[in-house]
Amino acid sequence: MAICLFNGTIINRFSVMEECAVLVEKGKIADVFSHKRFTQKKFPAGSTFIDVQGAYITPGLIDTHIHGYAGYGTEDFSTESILGMSTELAKLGVTAFNPTMYPSDEKSMIKGILAIVDAIGKEKGARVMGIHLEGPFISADRMGVQRPETIQGVDLWLFDRLWEAADGHLINMTVAPELKNMRELALSALKKGVILQAGHTDALYENMMEGMQAGILHTTHLFNAMRHMHHRNPGAVGAVLISNDMSCEIIADGVHVHPDLFKLLLRDKAMDKIVLVTDALKPTGQEKGVLTANGEEVIFEGGCWHRKSDGVLAGSSLTMPGGIKNLIHFGFPLVDAVRCATANPAEVMGYTTKGRIAPCLDADIAVFNENWECQLTIIGGEIVMNKNYWAMTK
Repeated sequence: MAICLFNGTIINRFSVMEECAVLVEKGKIADVFSHKRFTQKKFPAGSTFIDVQGAYITPGLIDTHIHGYAGYGTEDFSTESILGMSTELAKLGVTAFNPTMYPSDEKSMIKGILAIVDAIGKEKGARVMGIHLEGPFISADRMGVQRPETIQGVDLWLFDRLWEAADGHLINMTVAPELKNMRELALSALKKGVILQAGHTDALYENMMEGMQAGILHTTHLFNAMRHMHHRNPGAVGAVLISNDMSCEIIADGVHVHPDLFKLLLRDKAMDKIVLVTDALKPTGQEKGVLTANGEEVIFEGGCWHRKSDGVLAGSSLTMPGGIKNLIHFGFPLVDAVRCATANPAEVMGYTTKGRIAPCLDADIAVFNENWECQLTIIGGEIVMNKNYWAMTK
């Protein structure tokens, strides 16, 4: 079935185009055109036409770092939870995501990996692109709320076992570049096609430079859980800001990172190197039940989740549309805010058929109103959410 979204404002990688339309056919984007061409164009028989009434049409959002949503989480070690995340995230305009696992014992990690692998191909919403392991090879000095007993030094054999369990679906992994034998791990990851990201790290500037030489060119939640800048040693944060080759995740909730630091990012980082992530925890968007994350009860306070036991910041409650809205509020131009949630994560992760609205690419599309509330989501050419129940006239 061909679907045509028309009378919309398309926000793409480099441009904002008003009064435009997108034609979807056989799971792909078939054409992108203006209203003038819409009145002249011939469409496939039986096409469905949806007037989006001037709303934003964007590529589907891509979240490469998310632990859970709506009461479903990777810590459940359950295929059903991953599929639950898929369904619920599609309601937000998220069309692809990397379920992110906390470090744990090897048996549990492999169980969680197998659960995610089993979910791939069964999704009814956002597609599982692959697995993000946030550890276990991270710094005990920058562990955040990770459990200390789950953190360890580099173990190449363990990495191989985790990679084998993932059956080719291990996409990205957070590591601390300063750890002993990290270079060997980085070279092994390069050969296996796994993207290593510097995070939960106490790395000095020189450690970061060595990591970059070995291919560690992406960063987990910049500014958070890493060595900060010092005038005698720029540290991990300084290395990311200084190096043109290093890309970075950013949590744009206004709590994890001060809003004015986004002005620094706009000035010092190339726009294609900034990737919006949520790092959202399992209870984000949850409407009932006990609120837990990584096996601990949490409470919502000050815009984030905190451990109930000691009040320590546990993680984000951000959504991808909320992140776009915040980026705009923090000073990002509209097109760049959307780019950070679409084209940039696709490029960093190597998802070559996603992240843009262009002919021959995957028909993963989201429609938002001016308040960045998702109205309609298309994944793989199929409508999976139509909030407004817009008349689909043929």
